[in-house]
Amino acid sequence: MFAKKVSRRAMLAMTGALTAVSLLPTGEAAAAVRRSGSTITLTTQEKNDLIFMREEEKLARDVYLTLHDIWGTSVFASIATSEQQHMDAILNLLNTYKLPDPTAGKLVGQFVNAELQALYDALIVRGKQSVLEALKVGGVIEETDIEDLNAAMATSRFSTIDKVYQNLLNGSYSHLRAFAGKIESVTGQPYAAQVVSQEVVDSILGA
Repeated sequence: MFAKKVSRRAMLAMTGALTAVSLLPTGEAAAAVRRSGSTITLTTQEKNDLIFMREEEKLARDVYLTLHDIWGTSVFASIATSEQQHMDAILNLLNTYKLPDPTAGKLVGQFVNAELQALYDALIVRGKQSVLEALKVGGVIEETDIEDLNAAMATSRFSTIDKVYQNLLNGSYSHLRAFAGKIESVTGQPYAAQVVSQEVVDSILGA
């Protein structure tokens, strides 16, 4: 199931040296809205995308925290910290546009979205098989994030939202490179795409 392309709408990166992604500072999005001098009305799609991305970033964080507990591999802890920053950036936007937080009150591994819940459960089962499979799970998550963020940016009309999405996208690029490097060091083989096309993956990895 993991070699098959999975789109966001069909469902509705790394060592300690990794540099933290620069995210939109708290309050900047709200300030931008005030400077516009008009009331911002998001489309249903834009609202759904923000809510979905908040929970999808939680999925990434939760999977990495769980796999770190299982294997003790530092790459998972490092990237989980980055994913928390991603979650915080999306929460800032949810607060700015007065949207509900789907992760409120949810423990690690708990999701409102049924597809994300099923995906989390499946990824954990796979990641428990071996360290290599756990690293490949990281690749699945980051490729999926890249696809979903690009899809969300394609429908977003506001630069304040796009800026956050782009920062998260840059983070996912770095995370994918980190997981790909770890996988290649274990297998001795180039990283193989699992969600997006090999061409897209190669462009991100610089192959």
